[in-house]
Amino acid sequence: MSVKVQRIVNAAMIIVAWMTLPLIGKRQLKRFLPATIFIVLFEMINGMFGKKLGWWRFYNKPKSDLFGEYPFYTGPFLACSIWMLKWTYGNFKWFVSLNALFNFIFAFPIASLAKRIRYYKLERINHVQFFLYYFYKAFLLYGLQYLFDQNYSLKGQGKESESW
Repeated sequence: MSVKVQRIVNAAMIIVAWMTLPLIGKRQLKRFLPATIFIVLFEMINGMFGKKLGWWRFYNKPKSDLFGEYPFYTGPFLACSIWMLKWTYGNFKWFVSLNALFNFIFAFPIASLAKRIRYYKLERINHVQFFLYYFYKAFLLYGLQYLFDQNYSLKGQGKESESW
C-alpha cells in the first residue's frame, strides 16, 4: 500500500467512525464518552508498549505517529467502544459476547487482510494473542462505565438532577 493510499485509508477510517457518533444521541454520547476516552488513552499507552516490543509493524510508515495506530485509536476503536456501551450496557453477558465477536473479527480476518494489502502485520504476537490483547480491555471498559455511573448517581442524590 502506498503512502498516499495509506493516508486516504487513515482519514476515511477516522471520518467514517466519527460520522456515526451523532447517531448515538447526545445523552448517550455524554454518558459513555468519559469511560471511552479513558480506555482509548489506556490503549494508546498499551500500543506504545506493543510497538516497542515489536508485536506488529506498519508498512510504508513515514516518521509520524499519525500513520500507525493513532487513526485506529481515534476512529474505529473510539466509536466502536461507545457503540458497544450503547447497545449492550446493562447486560454484561451480551456486552462480553459482542466484544468477543468484534475482537475476533479484528484479530483474525481483518489482521490477515491488513497483511495481504500491506497495511500492517503481526510480528511477535499471533492472532490469538492479538485477540486477547484487545478483548481484556472490554472488561475494563465495562467496569469503568459502571464506576462512572455509580459516581454520577451518587452526586445526584439529595437534589434534582437530570439523569443520563
